[in-house]
Amino acid sequence: MNWLKRKLWYYRLKDSPHRHLFTPCKHKEYVSLDCETTSLDPHRAELVTIAATKIIDNRIITSEPFYVRLRAPQSLDSGSVRIHRIRHQDLVDGMSEKEAIKALLEFTGNRPMVGYHIHYDKTILDIACQKHFGFPMPNELIEVSHIYHEMLEKHLPNAYFDLSLDAICKHLDLPPQDNKHDALQDAISAALVYVRLRYGDLPALTSAYLR
Repeated sequence: MNWLKRKLWYYRLKDSPHRHLFTPCKHKEYVSLDCETTSLDPHRAELVTIAATKIIDNRIITSEPFYVRLRAPQSLDSGSVRIHRIRHQDLVDGMSEKEAIKALLEFTGNRPMVGYHIHYDKTILDIACQKHFGFPMPNELIEVSHIYHEMLEKHLPNAYFDLSLDAICKHLDLPPQDNKHDALQDAISAALVYVRLRYGDLPALTSAYLR
């Protein structure tokens, strides 16, 4: 969300306890976030898990992560289970969507959100937040694949790069992901990419990272 939209929501929420979420973030803290959902279409998808970790300066606070499982949504089918390996019985004690979004708002505050394909996640979260609280998520977005691509473009303009998260992590010499789709692991990976790109040098590029 850009500054103008945040300002408009700040005035709309004059008497709301959530108004402070739309003030500018004045500290150097970020939240890396990832969601697992039931569909790749953000307007049809339902939330299964939400995970996030804070980034303070160049430190990733993995000791205090945010991770919630929601109650099994109606659209959780065998296809979703094969991808996320989360079954209906794994979500029996899950939170309601409203409880999960409320907890997420408390964790993220007005910090910018970092992520890989973060616009997809925020679209789904905006729909849920609007439904339960009457406003979208307040956070600015930082897409790590865009930062990575812009840095590579300076070295090889108009080249085609492999922008998968696995390829980015490999090029940046970051810990490889395992084979399972896990929201917290993806959130931490995106945080590692962000910190590496912001505070480190870009490693030499070889043909393996070109498409």
